[in-house]
Amino acid sequence: MSTRIDQNDVYRLAPRILKNLTGLSEQSSASPFGASLIGLIRLRVSQINGCAFCMHMHAAELRAEGELQERLDILATWREVPDAFSAAEQSALHWAETLTTVTDGVTDADFAVVSDVFDKQAIVELTTIILEINSWNRISIGFGFVPEMTHQ
Repeated sequence: MSTRIDQNDVYRLAPRILKNLTGLSEQSSASPFGASLIGLIRLRVSQINGCAFCMHMHAAELRAEGELQERLDILATWREVPDAFSAAEQSALHWAETLTTVTDGVTDADFAVVSDVFDKQAIVELTTIILEINSWNRISIGFGFVPEMTHQ
C-alpha cells in the first residue's frame, strides 16, 4: 500500500483532526489504567481494524514501556491464554473488541463482562480510549499511512 495523503498534509489541511484526536489521546494516556493496559487496548483494536501504522507504533511503545514480547505475540488470541492477562486486562480487551466490532451489537452479557470488573467511570474512560484508537485507525487506513520500518 502507498500513502494516499501524507500525514503532514492531512494535519495541515485539517488541523482540528490533530488537535482533537491528540487531545483525546492525551486524556486517554492520563487515565488511571496505566500505559500497559492502554497500549494493549490500542494495539488490539488496531489489529482488529488491520491498521499496520498503528499496530507498529503501539507495539513499539509497549516494548519500550517494558511489555513482554510474548504477550504481544499472543494478544490477538488472548482468550486462548487467559493466564497471560489479568482479569482487568481481559475485561478491557473484551470491551474493546465488542465496541470495535459494534456491527455485531453490544449485548447485556458484553456489558456485564466489563461492569463486573470496572465501575461506571472506568467504563466511560475505557470507551473513550477505544473511540480514540478507532478514530486514529480510520484516518491511518483511509489515507494509507505506512509505518517506517526499522529493519527491512
